[in-house]
Amino acid sequence: MVKEECRSLGEVQFMDKLKALAMPLGRWHKEHFGGIDTRITQFEDEIKKMDDMVGTGVADGTIEARRKALVSFCRRWYIRKELHWKQMSRSQHVKEMDKNTRYFHNLASARRRSNQIDPLLVNGRLVRNQARIKIAIRDFYKELYHQEPLPIIGFRDGLVKQILPEEATEVELMPTTEEIKEAVWDCESTKAPGSDGYNMNFIKKCWEELGGEFLAL
Repeated sequence: MVKEECRSLGEVQFMDKLKALAMPLGRWHKEHFGGIDTRITQFEDEIKKMDDMVGTGVADGTIEARRKALVSFCRRWYIRKELHWKQMSRSQHVKEMDKNTRYFHNLASARRRSNQIDPLLVNGRLVRNQARIKIAIRDFYKELYHQEPLPIIGFRDGLVKQILPEEATEVELMPTTEEIKEAVWDCESTKAPGSDGYNMNFIKKCWEELGGEFLAL
């Protein structure tokens, strides 16, 4: 799906392609992860009905085959639920799937609570209005990181060492494909380099699927 969407967008910047992918990925997420608990409950109810039929002796080979398929589907949705909450929790302690959905859910809930700002002290007053809190935080960082005029400073002769022409050329060389891949693969797969939510595992998968096309995108 990602490959087809990228190619349909034509020759545009890779970051613009990632932005355009937000909507189709949202639809994909809803299709594959939407209503996880509801679907699991439906499968469990169906499996229970099958077990009741087996207990009363009215089951045949078709019922047994259907029950086996339902168990397989239910297992897939258990894994999807665990993956979903593992990503939401951003846990770095558990690498393999071992039915820790409740653990991940608790981590995600605790993280959400710790990130929430209920009251904030602004100019000596305790503010609880969320809109005013957002404005106060924005103004604080605008003041903190605003650009200030810098005085012109002269350097005495010999204070700054001048690099050789060969060194200057080497500094301006574009990184090779191998160097870029090595840098990407050196990153933790669950980490996202930006606020768009695309983690390094997604970038690696794109690289593997698209090959040399990835850099052109």
